[in-house]
Amino acid sequence: MKIDHLALLNEERAARRAAVLVTRLEDGAQRLVREGEVDADPVAEILRAHLRKGKSGIVEIDGAEHFLTVQVPPVRIVIIGAVHISQAFAPMAKLAGFDCTIIDPRTAFASPERFPDVTLLDEWPDDALPRIGLDAYTAFVALTHDPKIDDPALNAALTAQCFYIGALGSKKTHAKRVDRLREAGFEEAAIGRIHAPIGLDIGAVSPAEIAVSILGEIIATLRSDRRRR
Repeated sequence: MKIDHLALLNEERAARRAAVLVTRLEDGAQRLVREGEVDADPVAEILRAHLRKGKSGIVEIDGAEHFLTVQVPPVRIVIIGAVHISQAFAPMAKLAGFDCTIIDPRTAFASPERFPDVTLLDEWPDDALPRIGLDAYTAFVALTHDPKIDDPALNAALTAQCFYIGALGSKKTHAKRVDRLREAGFEEAAIGRIHAPIGLDIGAVSPAEIAVSILGEIIATLRSDRRRR
């Protein structure tokens, strides 16, 4: 790998952007395709397929074998609300290989004793989210039931194009949430990306069961293109 390509890959990794290094095996010729350049690339469909999987591999392009070195940011999950569901969810997410951050300004809930070995921020989302950042490789979950806490965070998640956005609450609660988001200027297509009621419909009742349903829905959304194959 050329030094300049390595430097560019490191730069994209630091910025949490995907990239693909395309290497022609017969002569070692290389080119780097950044995430923002994929759609305009001559082999965009092939690149997109490998980015969705997050897997490197050998492909044939114009009759020649190429190796695609795929670099995709690790998926992370940001949860708003240090609640009982979050307590069950965090260790499950860790077992599934996801980094998890929980944000809640209510220090009575957001305590290390309730959330050992979890990144826990006892701050308002307005303060925490700009610092940690949200992006297309982030799953966002709102669980507080408090519009003062959830709504600004949902606004940030929708703006950042998080690949999954879910919010706890009944259909009635969500209808009121939708009205507030409309007033905030979000269009129906954007609001429609919110999974509410949150989680897969598995008849979940307990906090742990709800946590399972949410994690399952996140994974299903992340792997949706692969499941269609």
